[in-house]
Amino acid sequence: MSSDDPFVLHRGLLFTVAYELLGSAADAEDVLQESWLRWAAVDQTEIREPRAYLVRIVTRQALNHLRTVSRRREEYVGEWLPEPLLTSPDVADDVELADNVSIAMLTVLETLGPAERAVFVLREVFDLPYDEIADAVGRSPATVRQIAHRAKEHVAARRPRVRVERSEFEDVVGRMVAALNTGDLQGLMDVLAPDVVSVADGGGKVRGAARHPIVGAERLARYLVGGLAKAGGVVRASTTWVNGQRGIRMEVDGQLVGVVSLTVEAGRITRIYSIANPDKLGGLAEEAALLR
Repeated sequence: MSSDDPFVLHRGLLFTVAYELLGSAADAEDVLQESWLRWAAVDQTEIREPRAYLVRIVTRQALNHLRTVSRRREEYVGEWLPEPLLTSPDVADDVELADNVSIAMLTVLETLGPAERAVFVLREVFDLPYDEIADAVGRSPATVRQIAHRAKEHVAARRPRVRVERSEFEDVVGRMVAALNTGDLQGLMDVLAPDVVSVADGGGKVRGAARHPIVGAERLARYLVGGLAKAGGVVRASTTWVNGQRGIRMEVDGQLVGVVSLTVEAGRITRIYSIANPDKLGGLAEEAALLR
């Protein structure tokens, strides 16, 4: 595959499309492999707009993949959360992209049907025209407009309500890290919103990972402090970049055991997403190229 092949040139974009549609880096890579095989089989000299053509291929393959993984997710043990990715600060600089690839947003996208999710992502994240989206999802442009409207309303009702300045967000994450590293119960309660909700994904493979959401600052703070005490080793929290935002990397005796993504409002944490399933931590080994 030569470096000037359109598939190579647009690979970062294609991966981001697939990842946005699937919430899984591993599944996104599978989709890219399938898409490459289809791209390699066509007469590329006949393709007038390679970028649009490749996005269409990837979207169709991702939609096929979504249908095959839906049962797997229904049978998942405990809460299912998207697979986190280590990202560079550059992703955070594109505020709109960072918002749309955040764990919080990907979790909201899980509540959409496959066609709605594809239409929303292609329109709102990548700003594709309706006729191109229609080609990708196999619907008429008029139908796609209707789907886009419904999906946008659905997402708006569920996504974080307030955009927080990066400095405020990072200050809150720093306070959370300090409280975790010292086991400071009061410090945790001070940084958590009274009605905070914590969702953990251990995939049934991690002892101590809650299988149901934990609600409330005091309850969650005591749960976290208790979990730190039972960790069986030296626990260390540190800041990292997760899906375009500051997040928290958790280690026990120097080994990665999980990553935490947060939403913040009014200087306090309103939602916590903890991914500890070891099968989902591979995307934290090196920075992922997320582009649009």
